[in-house]
Amino acid sequence: MNVTTHDTTRCLLGEGAFWHPERQQFYWCDILSNCVLTREQGMLRDWTFDTQVSCLGWVDRDRLIAATARAIVTLDVERGTIEPVCDLERDHPGNRSNDGRADPHGGFWVGTMSLAKEPAAGAIYRYYKGELRRIVPGLSIPNAICFAPDGRTAYYSDTLEKVIRRLSLGADGWPEAESAIAVDLRDTPHVADGAVCDAEGNIWTAQWGSSRVGVYSPAGDFLRAVGFPALQTSCPAFGGSDLTTLFCTSAAIGIEESEIAANPGHGRTFCVEGAGRGVAEHRVEL
Repeated sequence: MNVTTHDTTRCLLGEGAFWHPERQQFYWCDILSNCVLTREQGMLRDWTFDTQVSCLGWVDRDRLIAATARAIVTLDVERGTIEPVCDLERDHPGNRSNDGRADPHGGFWVGTMSLAKEPAAGAIYRYYKGELRRIVPGLSIPNAICFAPDGRTAYYSDTLEKVIRRLSLGADGWPEAESAIAVDLRDTPHVADGAVCDAEGNIWTAQWGSSRVGVYSPAGDFLRAVGFPALQTSCPAFGGSDLTTLFCTSAAIGIEESEIAANPGHGRTFCVEGAGRGVAEHRVEL
């Protein structure tokens, strides 16, 4: 497949890959640079926060929902204003938000983790119609949050565990049972980072340290991989007018300058035409 560079910005920790279905525009985060980025009319545009910002969804044409280190907020991309929605782990100053995505029911899922990467210090939360509820406690690096197209299954990973788990969802999108293993990576060199489901229900997960996005069936079978010229691929999303463009963020953190000089792809954001077909990102119900 022909991989092209969507944007040459070197993100320390690119994440939050997200295609806005109404604006027909791709957005992403650089967590450690405290910013949300996009491209408009061929130019880079960004919004700077006072703390880390990690994942995105959409509320309406102009407002994104975003998770920061201490809160869930809205960002008005036209006015540049940031408004609070609810607190997020204000009582855990050593944590920050990480991966997240909107579910088909209008809920917004957000993972948290320790800045010092303390084991089991994080969790996954779901915000839905004014309520924030912790749904998966005791995680170290929550990732791979994505949803089957029919809205009946959620997926997530604790990256260090090297599995992607599934949760059954009820009619309102809240989990109904204990998790089970959906994709087992323990006998492979790969780990799961950000993920998204395609229109057929397959799981596309960026695999940190492996320069690729791996594709797995709902039964957990490996289908194929899409390679990228960056070691630390971090989060995929489908976009474009027909949702057949695969975007993927990456990260430059921890990579030596000499290696970046030899391979400037580290930290860039990429796209691949015709990689698969995704599902439109779901609107978040505030």
